[in-house]
Formats: sequence, structure tokens, C-alpha cells
Amino acid sequence: MSETNENAKNKKRRSYKGLAILELIVIIGLSGALSWKLLKNDSGSKEAVPANAQVQDGDPEVRTRAVIEKEETFYQLDGKKILFKDSSLGEVFVPVFADVPASSLKTENIVTRNGYSFYRGSSDKVFTGIDISEHQSTIDWNKVKSAGVDFAIIRVGYRTYGGGKIQLDEHFAKNIQEANAAGIDVGVYFFSQAVSTEEAVEEADAVIDAIAPYNITYPVIFDWEIIYGDPARTDSMTVECLADCCISFCERVRSAGYTPMIYQNKNTAMMKLDLPRLKDYDFWLAEYASKPSYYYDYQIWQYTSDGYIPGVEGSVDINLCFKDYSHKSSVPEDAPQE
Repeated sequence: MSETNENAKNKKRRSYKGLAILELIVIIGLSGALSWKLLKNDSGSKEAVPANAQVQDGDPEVRTRAVIEKEETFYQLDGKKILFKDSSLGEVFVPVFADVPASSLKTENIVTRNGYSFYRGSSDKVFTGIDISEHQSTIDWNKVKSAGVDFAIIRVGYRTYGGGKIQLDEHFAKNIQEANAAGIDVGVYFFSQAVSTEEAVEEADAVIDAIAPYNITYPVIFDWEIIYGDPARTDSMTVECLADCCISFCERVRSAGYTPMIYQNKNTAMMKLDLPRLKDYDFWLAEYASKPSYYYDYQIWQYTSDGYIPGVEGSVDINLCFKDYSHKSSVPEDAPQE
């Protein structure tokens, strides 16, 4: 009987010892996982905020990489929604973002006559502009100015959608110089096919270097577009990566002393751009209609791609700008003169 009790006691002690060992293993495992998480977060934050993240005021030579912040955003909860047309589904709707500014433009003040749009009933001046590239060939900028054009958005370059190579527009320097000489304000755009933040920064640097000698008063614009009809390196672009590229390009441009802007058509903006993350950048809307129906805020509206302007051979994109960028000059002291 006593031997049986002793065996029972030994068995109970072994059971307690086993439980203690198991508890120790669990505690060590949890401690290791917590330490790894803290170490990972610490190292991630160091990478996310580079040493040169702060731009010195008045020094356009400092170029920085954007600090990419990702926040959860929310939809309007009062039932407000946006209706628009989709080629496959017909009329579709999306809820309104409560944290993205809506357009204050009174579209009833827009009138169209003979293919040209005008904005009436405002004390603020609305500016007429064109956007061009080497495809327009030689341009008589004095005739363009006489036709009432206030500004021009000139393509600096593009990245090929097949090989991903950066190319400069053959006519960009000539167009900038001659437009400025004719008294036309100039902004520039880059046709992007970036698939990473590194490529977006590379594109921004190519633009900044190219326009450094010239007087750029209007924005420097990130024009990322979906390629239809051909396979493209951007076909599998995610919403998150596209937003990261927009931010990286725009912050690089801002750190060089220019005003950044994003260009996009209405449907792609609504369904591909993470608008809450991009709401702080000026926006150039492409919507070919007699009146824009885009819900959110925009500063430039491209209303046609087949307009006619004296001095430009063939059709040309025409725009209205609702913000006065002309007071801001980034012209260097040694800018070339005509």
C-alpha cells in the first residue's frame, strides 16, 4: 500500500514538472515573438523615415524620398453616393469619401460654344490652356498666344510601357522656351509607366533635371495611364502601389521647389486611385464632356482631345484651369533667353 502511494506521488510530481516545462516553453516562445515584432517595427520605422526627410526652406536643390504613410479611410455614412457610367455594367455607384474634398465648381456656369468651353459668372479668372508633345510637331507659339491661350502643359518625357525605358520628348526644350517667349505660362508632365516607388522617383528626377534651366510656373504633373490594346508592364499594377508611386513622384517634385499634380481620367480616378491618400495634391481631370461630372476637387479640366487652336497643326487637347498658378515662378537666374 505504501509503495503504491509513493508511486502515485512520484507520478504526480512528474506531471507537475512536465506542466512547468511546458509553461516555460510557451513563455519563451511568446517572449521571442514579441521581441521579434518590436525589433521589426523599430527597424521598419527607421527605414520609413530617412535622415534627409525634412526639406530645408528655400533650398530647391534638396530632393527627398517620400515617407509613405498608409491609413485606413472611411466612406460617407449618410447614404451619399456617386453615379457614373461603366462600359460593361452601365450605371454604377460608389459611396462618397467623407475625407476627400468635393469640387466647389458651379458646373452650371460652364458654357460650350463651337467646341470651346468657358466659365461664366465668377470674379476669379479662369485660364485656357493646351497640353502638347512632340506629336504636335512645330508650333507657332505667337499664334497660340494670340488665340487666347494662357498656359501650356508640355510633355517632358515618358517611360515605355514595354521595356520600361525613360525617353525625353524631342521638342520639350524648344516648346518651353518658345512658349515662355510668347508670354505663355508653362507646366510640364511626364507619361509614367512606373511599377515601383524607385521608378517613380527616377521619373521625377529625370523631369527635374530636364526643366532646371527653364521658367516653370504651372505644376509638374504625374501622368500614369492604363494601356489598352497592348500588353504593358503596368497591367498588374495594384491600387496600393499606384498610390505609392503618385506620392513618391509628387514629393520628389515638391522637394525640388515645384508644385506637384496628378493627371487622370474620371473613371480611372474613381476606380484605381486611392483618393484619400492623394487628396493633398492638385488634380488635373480628363473628362471629355460639355460639363465635368467628377465629384471631387480638381484644378484643371481637360475637356477635349480634338480641339483646334491656331498655331498648332492638327487636333490638340484643350483645358480650363480654375487656379492661378502664374504668380509662382521657379525660373533660375541663368535661364536661357530668347
